[in-house]
Amino acid sequence: MQYREMKKLGMAPSLLGFGCMRFHCEGGDLNAAILEEEAEALIDRAMAAGVNYYDTAYPYHNGQSEPFLGRVMRKYDRSTFYFATKLPIWQIETREDAVRCFEDQLARLQTDFIDFYLIHALNAARWEKVQKLGLIELFEGYKAQGKIRAFGFSFHDTYETFEKILTAHDWDFCQIQLNYLDAGIQAGVRGAQLCEARGVPLVIMEPLKGSALATLPDGVTAPMRACHPDRSAASWGMRWVAGQPAVHVILSGMNTPEQLEDNLATLSEAAPLNAEERAIVEQVADEVRHRVKNGCTNCQYCMPCPFGVNIPFNFGIWNIYGIGGDLDYARRRYAATADSEKASVCKKCGACEGKCPQGIHIREDLAALAAELG
Repeated sequence: MQYREMKKLGMAPSLLGFGCMRFHCEGGDLNAAILEEEAEALIDRAMAAGVNYYDTAYPYHNGQSEPFLGRVMRKYDRSTFYFATKLPIWQIETREDAVRCFEDQLARLQTDFIDFYLIHALNAARWEKVQKLGLIELFEGYKAQGKIRAFGFSFHDTYETFEKILTAHDWDFCQIQLNYLDAGIQAGVRGAQLCEARGVPLVIMEPLKGSALATLPDGVTAPMRACHPDRSAASWGMRWVAGQPAVHVILSGMNTPEQLEDNLATLSEAAPLNAEERAIVEQVADEVRHRVKNGCTNCQYCMPCPFGVNIPFNFGIWNIYGIGGDLDYARRRYAATADSEKASVCKKCGACEGKCPQGIHIREDLAALAAELG
């Protein structure tokens, strides 16, 4: 396993980080009970392979992720791994709310300190709240007490907003969405370059766009397979991210042994893409951009829908159709979806749209999906 030292912090996280928001759950619902035996086996294998960065958050798995991770990691020496977790800023209305949440997180994780603490999913409006409530001062205080080792933020908004936030404080690190399909959106490659210039270590989420770049059809990945027949589509995406400036950790929400082993093999070496390989990645990215229906990453932040629509599942079918082009298959999948969960059930209340980190026009896209596949 590769380790990229954060010299300013005296910490050396593994290049591969374990994202703890996509464990297998009962019925495939990320808000249902985690299949704990299966998830623990994956963590044990990751620890044995040298993965030392474990990323969770207060709301993941409907609040189950932090307590589960705390129980599992008790068997390991605390000095052999890093906990990363996040403050759900959209649930915080007062400074006291933030204090209660942080103390609850320490208890959930069964730890006296958190290695990497982030304000979760900052955008322009949430940044104003952070400043109004004095949360930077609060958490810098916890850092001075030794309860936080590194303080940062995760981000979903425009590059301009990212630049404003990044330059407003001496952050220890930050976390952004970055993959070869989304290089020019949100903070993007420009944000990674700004972090490099300011010496801010980067943690990357969505390196494979919620597995979309790992499950591309053969017709799209043909150039990759022609170049390296033995490498997965996922490995191309992970190597692309590993070659970006300032990147120290790449998070992957691994929920099968196969995914874990492929990432371990890729990021134990992580040789930068050469010029030929970079051209192939851009060719594949162009093809996917022409085909994809929308930017859903199956993060499920939009869930639950007040009327029962399974929004990510519907968009998953729609995007598979867009990329693969098999309309008959997509219509069969949509027809087999429970009537109560179909896109056609949408009442256009809009409760989902403010929660979507991708800024998707969910109501409009659900209507288009229902018309196309219904």
